[in-house]
Amino acid sequence: MRVRLVVNPLARRGAEGDAVRTALIARGIDCVDDAEDPSTLDAIVVAGGDGTVVSQIGIAIQHGLPIGVVPLGTFNDMARTLNIPMAIAAACDAIAGGATRAIDIGRVNGVYFVNEASLGISARAARGQTPDVKRRFGWLGIVGTTLQTLVRSVPFAADIVCDGASERVRTVQLTIANSNRFGSIWYVPQAAIDDGWLDLYSVEFSGFFQTVLGLCGLLRSRGSAPVQGLRRRSGTRFEILTRRPHHIVADGEPAGATPATFDLLPRAVRILVPAEPAVVD
Repeated sequence: MRVRLVVNPLARRGAEGDAVRTALIARGIDCVDDAEDPSTLDAIVVAGGDGTVVSQIGIAIQHGLPIGVVPLGTFNDMARTLNIPMAIAAACDAIAGGATRAIDIGRVNGVYFVNEASLGISARAARGQTPDVKRRFGWLGIVGTTLQTLVRSVPFAADIVCDGASERVRTVQLTIANSNRFGSIWYVPQAAIDDGWLDLYSVEFSGFFQTVLGLCGLLRSRGSAPVQGLRRRSGTRFEILTRRPHHIVADGEPAGATPATFDLLPRAVRILVPAEPAVVD
């Protein structure tokens, strides 16, 4: 197997990039750099977090290449969704095995995402969650910046068009999810990364304490029961308009601002995953 190896040295475990290369070579995988002609490759291997995976989606779609993932980031939501091991050796075993799963890809303002794109609280918090903060403080840095943002959060009005049907909401957070796991703590078992749908969540609590209590309720429910103050819609295309531009982040990376259109590319990319265990009769 001949692969382009893309290592993000700024990822939480980015210093382990050499260990990834060594493990791949030990499994008979030839690693080349970015200058290599994609037509000569069998796959792209990403050693980093979700944002690093997203950076390679365009070339993967253009050349029909699968993506292998060695999770070195802070959240690694996509890897967890697809049961890709966190350990370097086991993740490289999955890549060498060659089994793939086709997943949906979300897109907003021309920017791809695999887990979610959002505006509001999480988008503002993400601007303070720099690679240095993630690497030095990990979860504590994420929680700290999020709480600071919650204290300053103010509801805003948004017009939402879902597959042609429109409504107006007053919200502190809009998330358009492609997966059933995002933000490292949100898990919605009814959704899937290959179900052909985007899911919009509008958090419509007001005030710091109500928002905190509401978010705790969401965590407890895991999407299994309706939660007052949470609006959910499913569709293949969302248009969002706000009175003033709101910044959008897609899998933690900047993705422009509103007005914005979110759409779906069904099963657009294959991900190298651990082989399904054999069924024994």
